[in-house]
Amino acid sequence: MSDWIDIAALEDVPQRGARVVKTQLGCVAVFRTGTDQVYALDNACPHKKGPLAEGIVHGSSVTCPLHNWVISLETGMVQGNDEGQVATYPAQVVDGRILLDPAFLRARSAA
Repeated sequence: MSDWIDIAALEDVPQRGARVVKTQLGCVAVFRTGTDQVYALDNACPHKKGPLAEGIVHGSSVTCPLHNWVISLETGMVQGNDEGQVATYPAQVVDGRILLDPAFLRARSAA
C-alpha cells in the first residue's frame, strides 16, 4: 500500500461530486458518493467524450452531462446499452486521504 499515490483529502472531493486529477497520460475523474465511497475513472464518456467529472453522481453511478448516459462508477459499464465502457482504476481512502494505485499509469501507457 505504501506505493499508492496520495492525491487529495477525502474532504477535497464533495459528496456526490468529483475532481479531475491530471496525469501525464490523461485526466482521471475521482468520484465520491454520498456514502463516501471513492472511485476513479477516465474522465471521458465513451459516447461523445463528455467530461464525466461534470456529471451528476447518484448512488454508485454518474450521468454524463452531455447526453445523459449513465455509467457505473464500480465497473465503468454504460447502463442500459452495451455501447462502451469507461476504464476504471483502483482507488481507496486511508486515514482520510484518497489514494490511487500507480499501476494504473503503467496500464494506461501500455494500452
